[in-house]
Amino acid sequence: MADTVTAPAVRAAKGTRKLTMITAYDAPTAAIADRSGVDMILVGDSLANVVLGHPTTLSVTVDDMVHHTAAVTRSAGRAFVIADMPWLSYHVSVEETVRNAGRLVREAGAGAVKLEGGRKRLPMIEAVLNAEIPVMGHLGLTPQSVHAMGGYTVQGREVAAARDLLQDAKALDAAGIFALVLEGVPDVLARLVTERVTVPTIGIGAGGDCDGQVLVFHDALGLHDGHYPKFVRRYAGLFDDAVAALTAYCEDVRSGDFPGPDETYSMPEETARALLEEPPFGA
Repeated sequence: MADTVTAPAVRAAKGTRKLTMITAYDAPTAAIADRSGVDMILVGDSLANVVLGHPTTLSVTVDDMVHHTAAVTRSAGRAFVIADMPWLSYHVSVEETVRNAGRLVREAGAGAVKLEGGRKRLPMIEAVLNAEIPVMGHLGLTPQSVHAMGGYTVQGREVAAARDLLQDAKALDAAGIFALVLEGVPDVLARLVTERVTVPTIGIGAGGDCDGQVLVFHDALGLHDGHYPKFVRRYAGLFDDAVAALTAYCEDVRSGDFPGPDETYSMPEETARALLEEPPFGA
């Protein structure tokens, strides 16, 4: 796709080519992601963990998401920007759900929103769709349900749970979502879902049979020194590179090597001489 990516274009890619999505949380990360040629940029509620330092995604607010999504949309050009709806922004009422989704579109410039959950979220999803806002679904390991799940564990390993997820996927597909994230599910289940829904599936820890993949920007580029999930492939080690670069900076400042002549502003010698020959201020 050379043109700007849209929700219909993403949906139409099903069965024709693999889709790419990366998270971004501000203008610089969005610019890098967009320049790379990714199809979609997700402003994830993982903002809470990755950027704001919270232990879970549950701390991030609608205001946080609006603020960071707006920064992303200012730098994204071709890529389609999707904003996560954070915890409790679509759980209280249908009216509040639409209002919060509308803020992410009107104030932040998102082209779509993403909601976690299956059939019990259908009233909210349908209302957002009725407001003409494209919706991306999210099933499997849903981080906003971390306490209910008992941790960040692979979902759908038992037959009953797998069948339930399949039914959720079909229901979301029938409701009119344009794509579906499958996170932390066995590859066999992800393949079955991909085969049985009409919209593209975007995997993260769901194997290679999905219609596309998503990774967190900071994971893919190695921008932190903590634990990396099994499903992450690191394409760079920028955390270590950045530490080495700033260590060199500190050494140059302490030794007096920085700033040097090339990093220093000067004035004409005659002006400098006249300034230096003036008597001290107040003399």
